[in-house]
Amino acid sequence: MSLLVVHVHVHVKPECVEAFKAASLANARCSLEEPGVARFDVVQQQDDPRRFVLVEAYKTPDAPAAHKETAHYAQWRDAVADMMAEPRYSVKYVNLFPDDQGW
Repeated sequence: MSLLVVHVHVHVKPECVEAFKAASLANARCSLEEPGVARFDVVQQQDDPRRFVLVEAYKTPDAPAAHKETAHYAQWRDAVADMMAEPRYSVKYVNLFPDDQGW
């Protein structure tokens, strides 16, 4: 079964980098406990620490919507709303390899 992989690109205001990291790491930890989440990575761009990508891998097509219904997602969304230098955007992918993780 293929995973749905979502890359959420975020550009954070300079004064909000540490607060964004803290909120995003808390959200990622809780997200990994969701049954539909296979991975939830938070990565920070090396040459511009104000830019992040949340790499979310979901086991089913319905899992992203279920994720957005959780209390930890709502808390993250509200906490980081004013931290962004521009609106975040996402790009969806289907993984090709590895193609069977036993999900």
